[in-house]
Amino acid sequence: MNVHVIGIGLIGGSMVLDIKGLYPEAVIHGIDTNENHVQEAIALGVIDKESNFEDLKTADFVIVSVPVDVAMTVLPKVLDAAGEQTIVFDVGSTKMPICEAVANHPKRRNFVAAHPIAGTEFSGPSAAIKGLFEGKTNIICEVEKTTFKLQEKALELFKSIGMRIRYMDPKSHDKHIAYVSHLSHISSFMLGKTVINKEKDEQDIFDMAGSGFESTVRLAKSSPAMWTPIFKQNKKQVVKTLEEYIANLSNFKELLVNDEYEAIFDEMQSVNKIREILNGMNAKK
Repeated sequence: MNVHVIGIGLIGGSMVLDIKGLYPEAVIHGIDTNENHVQEAIALGVIDKESNFEDLKTADFVIVSVPVDVAMTVLPKVLDAAGEQTIVFDVGSTKMPICEAVANHPKRRNFVAAHPIAGTEFSGPSAAIKGLFEGKTNIICEVEKTTFKLQEKALELFKSIGMRIRYMDPKSHDKHIAYVSHLSHISSFMLGKTVINKEKDEQDIFDMAGSGFESTVRLAKSSPAMWTPIFKQNKKQVVKTLEEYIANLSNFKELLVNDEYEAIFDEMQSVNKIREILNGMNAKK
C-alpha cells in the first residue's frame, strides 16, 4: 500500500499510524511545508519518507490534512497529480467550501469528502497517536460523486481503523458541526481570555482552578492557524450559533440579577438530559 499524507499533524499523522499498524507492508510518504515537521515525523516513525506532488500518481491513498483554507488550493493540485486509481480524501471540519472547490475537477470521482470527528487540543507530528479514531464517527459528504470502486476502498480503510460511517450533505454537516464543535472551541477560547484578563490583577486565580476549569478550557490550547480558517469558512453558521448561545447566557445573567433561583434550577435541570444523550452515544460506540 502506497500512502501519502499532506500535512503531518494530529489527524493525518494519527491516521497513518493506524494504517501502518494494520498494514505493515504500507509505505507512508509525507509532504509538509514545514521541513522540521517532515524530519520530526520520520524520526518518530509516523512516516517512512518525504515525497512530493510528482509522486502522487502512484499513490493508493492521499490524505489531505491541512488547514481548510489551504485545502481549497491544495486539493485541486493533488487531484491534478493523482493517478486514475488514487483515492484522495480530506479530513477538514468544513465541507461545503471544500466540495465546491473540487466540484468541477476532471478527477472529482477520485475524491472523498470526509470529516473524522476525532482529535485532541495538540498539533504537529508529535501529537499523532494510535487508536485516535476507534469508535469515532466519520462524516462522508457527496459519496455519490466518488467512483463506486474507489469509495468502497476508502470506506474499507475507514472502517478498518475503527470509524463508524455517517453520510450527510455538506450544508447539513456545516450547520450541525457549528453547534457541536465550532461553538465549543469559541466558548473555550473566550473562557480562557476572560480568565487570562482577570489574572492580570489576581494571580491567585489559577491556584484555584480545578478540573472543571481545566476540562472546559482545554480546547483553548488548539491551533489558531487551524481554527481561524474554519470560523471564516463556516462564518454564517457559526454566527447563528453564537447568537443563540449569547441569548442563553444573557437570559441566565438576567435570572441571576433578579434572584430567580428556582428558574435557574429549572434551566440547569432541563439541560441535565444531555447526560442521557451522551450516555446513549457512548453506548453506541
